[in-house]
Amino acid sequence: MTARDEWLTVDSIDLEAQGVARNAEGKVVFIEGALPGEEVQVQVGRSKNAWEQGTLTAMRRESALRVRPGCPHFGLHAGACGGCKMQHVDGAAQVAIKQRVLEDNLAHLAKVKAETLLRPIQGPDWGYRFRARLSVRYVARKGTVLVGFHERKSRYVADMQVCPVLPATVSAMLMPLRALVGSMDQRDRLPQIELAIGQAEAGPVIALVLRHLEPLTDADLARLRAFAAVHGVQWWLQPKGPDTVHLLDTDGPELAYTLPEFGVVMPFKPTDFTQVNHQINTVLVGRALRLLAPTRDERVIDWFCGLGNFTLPIATLAREVLGIEGSETLVQRSRDNALRNGLDGRASFAARNLFELAPDDLVAYGQADKWLVDPPREGAFALVKALADLHAAPRADWQPPRRIVYVSCNPATLARDAGLLVHQAGYRCVAAGAVNMFPHTAHVESMAVFERA
Repeated sequence: MTARDEWLTVDSIDLEAQGVARNAEGKVVFIEGALPGEEVQVQVGRSKNAWEQGTLTAMRRESALRVRPGCPHFGLHAGACGGCKMQHVDGAAQVAIKQRVLEDNLAHLAKVKAETLLRPIQGPDWGYRFRARLSVRYVARKGTVLVGFHERKSRYVADMQVCPVLPATVSAMLMPLRALVGSMDQRDRLPQIELAIGQAEAGPVIALVLRHLEPLTDADLARLRAFAAVHGVQWWLQPKGPDTVHLLDTDGPELAYTLPEFGVVMPFKPTDFTQVNHQINTVLVGRALRLLAPTRDERVIDWFCGLGNFTLPIATLAREVLGIEGSETLVQRSRDNALRNGLDGRASFAARNLFELAPDDLVAYGQADKWLVDPPREGAFALVKALADLHAAPRADWQPPRRIVYVSCNPATLARDAGLLVHQAGYRCVAAGAVNMFPHTAHVESMAVFERA
């Protein structure tokens, strides 16, 4: 085991923002808080045959990548917030690290190298988070309420007064929210507040979804209304599952976001999946469609279409687009959004379990010139496996898409699927690049383009 007084030289950084070094015995040591080029001492917390994991305790050479964190709650100290992992890393270096993670996953897991590296998509480092799930905890023995993310490596809620990755208006609302919950009759039965921010002509629309385990009293409802009037928010209530979410008061502006390049407005409910970073999403959709390049004589399929984030912009350019999604609720919302934007004539939708697909299913959905694939973290294994099977046993009545744009939130499952596409389905990986959707976290979004070889 690494001795506490042994000095280690950090060689690299991993996906979890841990420094990677080797001790005197040659064993790999993962070090929280350490950066490449630094000489550090470490307190080991876990030790296995092949590796150790610990926390930085001392440093005698500092990396040029190290910067002062922008949040007082970030760090390795007891009670530190666990929402961010990379605030101590220069912003440009964070993007470079994520690009390298993408390239390494493609190379090592898929044996694939993109022919072109796309310039990373990046935007504001602070105030970007338009969606968040904030835990709420009434601490009776201290007579206080905590509202925020969990502590680092803990189920406890961090004692947060501010959060710079949230918009400034929401960050400034954390302490008033704590006071509000503390004043409520049901303060010990309110486990969560979910944040969703939309756009309207008059400015941002801030929705707060309050999860409550018992019915709220009339006095509590009055407190929520008074808070909304002062802070300009709209309250949604969630007494049970996501299907029970409803507005406290029905008047107020609609929750929506826009994709101005395509003239599309996307209404949504606060518990619907939307990207946390609206500015990055706008750039992401624009780049994805430029890479897909649909034309007026082409049919496109958008797999894992959600609310139609890519489907509706595609409909403005293609002859027709079919959006396929696992949730019946989201499919209906997509249809409503297509109608709202006057695109229902070129966009259709279907509900289907996309983790159980066979070659016959792909044939049944019809031939398409191009695909857009935007799966959750699990990736699109069943879809690309069915495509690979059709490559091995072609059908006379069906041809595979000429181009696929794959948007990923997990570089490991992207690499797995890329390996199938390149080595078994007859495609080349012509381009790939990182998307810094979540600055200061270790989360890596990315995009890859595949064309028929």
